[in-house]
Amino acid sequence: MKTLAIDIETYSDIDLKRSGVYPYAASDSFEILLFAYVVDEGEVKVVDLAKGEELPQEVVDGIKDEKVIKSAFNAAFERVCLSCYRGEYLSPKSWRCTAVQAASLSLPFSLEDVGHVLHLEKQKLGEGKELIKYFSMPCKSTKANGNRIRNLPQDDEEKWELFKEYCKRDVEVERLISKRLSRYPLSLKEEEAYELDQEINDRGVLVDMNLVNSAIAMDELFKGAALNKAKNLTCLENPNSPTQLKTWLKDRGMEVDSLSKKSVEELMALKGERSESDASIKEVLNLRLQLSKTSIKKYEAIERSACLDKRVRGLFQFYGANRTGRWAGRLVQVQNLPQNHLKNLDLTRSLVKEGNFHSLNLLYDNLPGVLSELIRTTFIPKENHTFLVADYSAIEARVIAWLAMETWRLEVFKTHGKIYEASASKMFKVPMDSITKDSPLRQKGKVAELALGYGGSVGALTAMGALEKGLTAEELPGIVEAWRRANPNITKLWWNIGKAAIMVITRGGQVQVGRINLFYQDGIMFITLPSGRKLSYVRAKVLEKEHGRKVITYEGLGTSKKWTSLQTYGPKLVENIVQGIARDLLAEAMASLSKAGFKIVMHIHDEVVIETPKDGDSLEDICKIMKTAPTWARGLILDVDGFQCDYYKK
Repeated sequence: MKTLAIDIETYSDIDLKRSGVYPYAASDSFEILLFAYVVDEGEVKVVDLAKGEELPQEVVDGIKDEKVIKSAFNAAFERVCLSCYRGEYLSPKSWRCTAVQAASLSLPFSLEDVGHVLHLEKQKLGEGKELIKYFSMPCKSTKANGNRIRNLPQDDEEKWELFKEYCKRDVEVERLISKRLSRYPLSLKEEEAYELDQEINDRGVLVDMNLVNSAIAMDELFKGAALNKAKNLTCLENPNSPTQLKTWLKDRGMEVDSLSKKSVEELMALKGERSESDASIKEVLNLRLQLSKTSIKKYEAIERSACLDKRVRGLFQFYGANRTGRWAGRLVQVQNLPQNHLKNLDLTRSLVKEGNFHSLNLLYDNLPGVLSELIRTTFIPKENHTFLVADYSAIEARVIAWLAMETWRLEVFKTHGKIYEASASKMFKVPMDSITKDSPLRQKGKVAELALGYGGSVGALTAMGALEKGLTAEELPGIVEAWRRANPNITKLWWNIGKAAIMVITRGGQVQVGRINLFYQDGIMFITLPSGRKLSYVRAKVLEKEHGRKVITYEGLGTSKKWTSLQTYGPKLVENIVQGIARDLLAEAMASLSKAGFKIVMHIHDEVVIETPKDGDSLEDICKIMKTAPTWARGLILDVDGFQCDYYKK
């Protein structure tokens, strides 16, 4: 036996989508119902475990044997479930995930969707969702179903036989996908990165459940008090209802189309303190903002996802951002946590954990905002341990300067690293020493750096908040022009990458642009990064538009998560390239850290969080490893900032 392809159907009383596979498989009610498999190129077979059939010994041995490659679509599910089922940890080292392989080619992360996109001769059975709902989840107890809380095979033999066929079909479709994608296997380096990803997900991170539970209770208290206050001010039955609140505002001379956060903030800015009416409207709008804050949902997600040992596992999706290969967040979405700006985190955390609602209300006028800022701090090291947090500094700015060989920027990163001041100096031709931290020129340099690196113009500056930061609409075009003049090599890189993409799509062959190689194969445009990893653009085409303008299109997942036709151009491709390289740097750094014995529990964007015994590992050693550029990134100047903490913060 060389390979063992697997698909299982399971039952648990835990909601898989909301809680993740680790609590799901750890539940006392968890069981594996069906086990479909195929050995090498043999026939797909289904073992009906729910009806007492047993796995063949060769399959049992194959699951344990690390020389046998186990494959599945979303293999983490099968591996974790089988670990719980067998009562022993199954290492990810001999597991391969077809979903990850598909994602590496920018295909969807769904077996059904990949089958459709590849036009496979066999497709996932459409009845699957209904069958899973029937057999794999608890059911509502009714007189009609004999007051049972779950459906067993004997409750509907016809459906059960179809369920077995569904399980078998999944293996067949997974095998077809694997064969179709066999020309594009993951590299050994990427397989090792996936294994490390699984180890980090398996390790999980400890959470302060006292803080989590207290925050949820505190939010309930606040919302109850705020709702009563809003009712007293408005005399509405439900002042949290947009329809009722819009009518109330209209009666007071304020007609509004939207009560979104941005709209409410703009309305509040318009309302002065000229009259008692204005003051009451402003207070009602402020209560609306606070009542609509959704940060408590992350506390609830932590509560659902925490295992019995109070560790949350499965927070990261390998290749979740399949355009660049970056990780995506799952469950709690740690890639999107509010920052901490509270002056005394220790005191505030203590007051929340104590449930001291009165003191918090005295100290702060926005309790939901306080709870939001404390979400990061729910992640804690285990007893007698600490967190060491290390973060790449200005990683994308450094990478794009290195790619484009923008020498003045490289010199900045080699020396003082003050890119905002240096950029303003270059743009406006003034001595850098004259640009202080509070200088308006530094502000312009900062906004330009954050907004214009990937072809952005006036719209990008506006979206970055340039007008709110004191810049005027009239000066924005000049800032765009000044930044591009100051960075001619970066600007040239955008358009050279765009031209190269058009060339390989229309003519074939390959084109080298500095450290980047583009080529077209099997209807896919590939961009080879310096690491050797490839970005993929499926069914890439070039369309002729008005005035001879050429537009690059490809197929992929759009903002609605549906497979659709998308457009791109040079600067956007450069953004993908730069973020892809930043991802590869993080992946290599995490591999080096792991080999050095550091235990990674989280990684957020370009930051790594390590759990270590107090007075154990050295933050200096971690930063040194991360600063060391891989051989493929020779000449890239990296910098890393780090700190130690007893709870996660930023």
